[in-house]
Amino acid sequence: MKILIVEDQQRLGEFLAQGLSEHAYTVSRVGTCQEARDELAENNYDVIILDLSLPDGDGLHLLAEWRRAGFNEPVLILSARDTVQDRIKGLDLGADDYLPKPFSFDELLAHVRSLLRRQSSVKQTVITHRCVRLDLLGHTVKLKEQNVDLTSREFALLEIFMQNAGRTLTRSYISERIWPGLTDTNLLDVYMSRLRTKLETDPGEPMFKTLRGIGYQLV
Repeated sequence: MKILIVEDQQRLGEFLAQGLSEHAYTVSRVGTCQEARDELAENNYDVIILDLSLPDGDGLHLLAEWRRAGFNEPVLILSARDTVQDRIKGLDLGADDYLPKPFSFDELLAHVRSLLRRQSSVKQTVITHRCVRLDLLGHTVKLKEQNVDLTSREFALLEIFMQNAGRTLTRSYISERIWPGLTDTNLLDVYMSRLRTKLETDPGEPMFKTLRGIGYQLV
């Protein structure tokens, strides 16, 4: 199981990373909002432990951004903000759990285990289109029964197409779902090229149709 720790206090971050690693979790640690964005864009995680007071932004804004973009990873807020209103706000913005500082490590472990159990008990959701099988729960993609390695952002992009197979999706619609607030849609072309490279193994059977000046369609 992979856990991402977003915590700018180095000693606390190292303490959490070491403790979780000793319990057989694979742990990565970052200390800023931007580092967390970059990490989630390239890797998948089973749980995210999120501090709110980060040097380059508020963790609540980061959480809201993730949820708008369609990221469904369980998030455990770990924060010194411990009023009832703070907890309500965090949960309303999409957190799955909230643990105030100071805390005991055993209690944090129990919260992590609870989130993982909750995830595993969710009914599996699978979307298929032609020879592509996308597992929303397992966060996996198969092409002709062969696993395809996608980054989190590539997976989110493919999910949008799989949910809207046959529909023409405009560039602005796709970009806003994947990169909220980003006005430059040229990044979409880069990711579409990556998806095509990984999924269009037969040149005679394209999966995506480009509508020049408009957008894309999963065919």
